[in-house]
Amino acid sequence: MKSILGISAFYHDSAACILINGKIIAAAQEERFTRKKHDPRYPHNAIEFVLKYANLKLSEVDKVVFFEKPFLKFERLLETYVGFAPKGFVSFAKAMPLWIKEKLFQKNLLFNKLKKHDQNYKSDKNIFFSDHHLSHAASAFFPSPFKEAIVLTADGVGEWATTTVAIGKNDNLEIKKEIHFPHSLGLLYSAFTYYTGFKVNSGEYKLMGLAPYGNPIYEEKIKQLVDIKDDGTFRLDQNYFNYATGLTMTNNNFNNLFGQKPRNPKNEKITQFHMDIAASIQKVTEEIMIRLAKSIRSEYGIKNLCLAGGVALNCVANGKILEEKIFDNIWIQPAAGDAGGSLGAALALWHIELGKKRLINSNDDMKGSYLGTEFSQDEIESELKSIGAHFETISYEELINKTADLLSEEKAIGWFQGRMEFGPRALGGRSILGDPRSDNMQKNLNLKVKYRESFRPFAPSVLREDLSEWFDMKVDSPYMLLVANINSDKKIQMTDKQKNLFGIEKLNIKRSEIPAVTHVDYSARVQTVTENTNKRYYDLIAKFKEKTGCPVLVNTSFNVRGEPIVNTPTDAFNCFMGTELDYLIIGDCILDKLKQDSYLKKDYTQEFELD
Repeated sequence: MKSILGISAFYHDSAACILINGKIIAAAQEERFTRKKHDPRYPHNAIEFVLKYANLKLSEVDKVVFFEKPFLKFERLLETYVGFAPKGFVSFAKAMPLWIKEKLFQKNLLFNKLKKHDQNYKSDKNIFFSDHHLSHAASAFFPSPFKEAIVLTADGVGEWATTTVAIGKNDNLEIKKEIHFPHSLGLLYSAFTYYTGFKVNSGEYKLMGLAPYGNPIYEEKIKQLVDIKDDGTFRLDQNYFNYATGLTMTNNNFNNLFGQKPRNPKNEKITQFHMDIAASIQKVTEEIMIRLAKSIRSEYGIKNLCLAGGVALNCVANGKILEEKIFDNIWIQPAAGDAGGSLGAALALWHIELGKKRLINSNDDMKGSYLGTEFSQDEIESELKSIGAHFETISYEELINKTADLLSEEKAIGWFQGRMEFGPRALGGRSILGDPRSDNMQKNLNLKVKYRESFRPFAPSVLREDLSEWFDMKVDSPYMLLVANINSDKKIQMTDKQKNLFGIEKLNIKRSEIPAVTHVDYSARVQTVTENTNKRYYDLIAKFKEKTGCPVLVNTSFNVRGEPIVNTPTDAFNCFMGTELDYLIIGDCILDKLKQDSYLKKDYTQEFELD
């Protein structure tokens, strides 16, 4: 038996993964254990979990691999500062002490951290380093259902690369082309995340969610910042940015071009200007991704595409690539960001370095992304008792039936079942569920449960066999990474008066038979659910369909704004008691909010940092 521990850490979204004989056994992000969103620290808890799940001590693990190469990253930092000198001295002076003390000697740092897991762990000879973008590409290709694929990876920056094209064939994967820092689609998108007042490396999906409320009137101005070639390659004009050497993303030239300073989220509201900016950068991002996809399809002639890197979480752009029918098949790594680098680094070591054969799974090899913690019924009941929760344990059939009834009565439900998801999306393991037919569900969930901006969209989970009846989509979307339009026969057309509304005024117009998951442009971020990946969730949606005729549920992650997705029964109960969720369904236990002791109520409105 051969085992590999993969680690990503020290930037954002630290994570750990374990492979045994090339099979993915367990993977989790550190944030779920520490309750600190996007936690970048050494993933001590995640490593402890994956080792325990695999029933291994660290001294029994054959190889440990880190997801990037620190020396190359340091080289990029030094060359960047030299290239831009004397600008950037302040950020250079801030960065250097940490690099010299820790990051440059990462093998030593990792060895010292790893020893804390197991005093019998003796040697650093089994520690390896992968390339950042190779880790991303490997995470996308090796678990995919394809024998052969083009792999497009786009993110902020790894060591030098920001965008790469790789070709995967059977057990092999080779990077063919790279775009290098400071030219980065991820950093371009993050610059606009920063400019509209959202948090970089966290709020990019808010920018994407805001885009449909605006008009892309700043598209041409953005193209003054980024020179896009016919093949999708691009260069960013550094006169407008500050991320290469400064402490902010943009500079005064950028502000002057668009006519405003960056929005201060503490005291400035989102206006039509910010919505139009969001619409514009989203459109440019889609254009770049579509051009890249078309050019690599024509150059390599391969019909399958795999996507990874933070930009691959832009499900609207992914949906546009699908819509254009550039490739026959697309597969996107559900943990496309840096967390997935832990998995990719391990897979790259197994297949590329060790030359091990791939066994291709016709669905994929991610087990529905249910790779995290799980709790037995006994563990759930014991934990709930210890925190003073009042619950009832009922049979499986009763649980499914009762939950479907509650959902049809427009109750907001915390749903905690099976293994936790790996990656940023809740997929029916750690989810908040609601009735998509409800006019008020989106607003209520955002304001009363998630404590976040009212414009933020929710995703529909739909039975795979009913997908094409409700959405203009014919392919699997198990990881909620593709956006599709609602079918025209389910739409409710807007009146002329409604069409003239601006921005956030559009929010409360009923657009379809499932308004809670229909975005203002009639699109939805779809998750397809099958019996073989998540039987319990599938049975619940099927029962809801039996009762209502609707095979769709609202699915959003089980957390409040700024909080990581819940990991344990205690996390779930705390979130339940700190929000206006009506019921918590956890294993075979059902908890009614009205039956809980009032002293257990929590104030979650100020509990977590804004995301």
